Amino acid sequence: MSHMFDPTVLREYDIRGIIGETLGPDDARAIGRSFATLLRQAGGKTVAVGYDGRVSSPMLEHALVEGLTASGCDVVRIGMSATPMLYYAEASTEQVDGGIQITGSHNPANYNGFKMVFQGRPFFGEDIQTIGRLSAAGDWLDGTGEVTSREIMDEYIDRLLAPLREIDPDHLAGLRVGWDAGNGAAGPALEKLAALLPGEHHLLFTEVDGNFPNHHPDPTVEANLADLKTLVAEKNLDFGVAFDGDGDRIGAIDGEGRVIWGDQLLMIYAEDLLARLPNATVIADVKASRALFDHVASHGGKPIMWKTGHSLIKSKMKETGSPLAGEMSGHVFFADEYYGFDDALYAGVRLIAAAARLGKSVTELRSAMPAMINTPEMRFQVDENRKFAAIAEVAARIAASDAVADTTDGVRVTTDDGWWLLRASNTQDVLVARAESDSEDGLARLMAQIDEQLALSGLERGENAAH
Repeated sequence: MSHMFDPTVLREYDIRGIIGETLGPDDARAIGRSFATLLRQAGGKTVAVGYDGRVSSPMLEHALVEGLTASGCDVVRIGMSATPMLYYAEASTEQVDGGIQITGSHNPANYNGFKMVFQGRPFFGEDIQTIGRLSAAGDWLDGTGEVTSREIMDEYIDRLLAPLREIDPDHLAGLRVGWDAGNGAAGPALEKLAALLPGEHHLLFTEVDGNFPNHHPDPTVEANLADLKTLVAEKNLDFGVAFDGDGDRIGAIDGEGRVIWGDQLLMIYAEDLLARLPNATVIADVKASRALFDHVASHGGKPIMWKTGHSLIKSKMKETGSPLAGEMSGHVFFADEYYGFDDALYAGVRLIAAAARLGKSVTELRSAMPAMINTPEMRFQVDENRKFAAIAEVAARIAASDAVADTTDGVRVTTDDGWWLLRASNTQDVLVARAESDSEDGLARLMAQIDEQLALSGLERGENAAH
């Protein structure tokens, strides 16, 4: 008994593929057997399993549970759920040693995948390659695990409400918020949450539908926020919140319909946090605005710029004891009064709490931010075997010049005009570019530097640059 995966599915942060082409039940079963083998070897025994609203998810869940039990792990099934519910089940239950969520996240409907937690830490990178090696060798422990089911929704919702319990109810009474679940897995939890929140709440697309009939559930693409913008404008709401397909990434707009990007949300959360925890470390990825790092420092915090990727950020939080971190992609991690994982529903509640504690509306907080001019995240195709080499060439040229550069993740160069970034994606055969300035002329000069560096490595940005 052994199993070979399609080489494209074992990714840096998770396992992901196209149903019927590169991913199916045999893969799920092998993942279960390998994960259970590793967990038992590390002294663990029990795995929580959840799945998102995709059409293929129940089939993969069934096979995964078979694999886990065949290698001797007990399984706690939490059923159809948002990814943070699975993280919550793993983090809050003493007798659970690991967790696996079946989810295609924000990918198209025919994709699916697996996000994993191992004894309280993210399971990624070399861990995922180990799953491949164990499966190829069939080097699995045998056993007979037991399967139980657990209803976790009500307990989870009660935990989400905790940040609002210490706030004067009068400060929350007039609250009016719009929410867009995008037909993703967070819909049922959002319905229960909104019914218990103070104020007035208007919900869009909470019915779980793996075909995503209304819009694609990726809140970092502004076009996907159109329905939420219309709702906020028509109902004259304070602000709006949107989720991705599995509920671990947040998007937001203010009362005027302006997008509050991931780094701008982090500015609000950091200001609230640092008023209570001075000197705290706040982590953001290399794509974040300079305005965020300046904002954290000016409010008495210690900003750290770190590598993009939710698993990498979570690991850095554990290492530094940081209570708050976030990414441009809308992953926000609260270890302050929470478990340190990315939970968009909890982030929505914390946005309400932050505005109330700071005594300002979300629109006022957004208006106070400096008007930076930045590009969207530009992505362009580069051969898989060339992408990291090209970045290394750029880094070497920059190092030999007198430019000021940060090479934490790719190359981020700071000039009098602002900054530009080139990095290789860990999950796709693309390079990512971004630039930010306080003037259009400055931005043009930064883009010219990016294009110059690409040309020196025989590459160009091309026309397919997008968010």
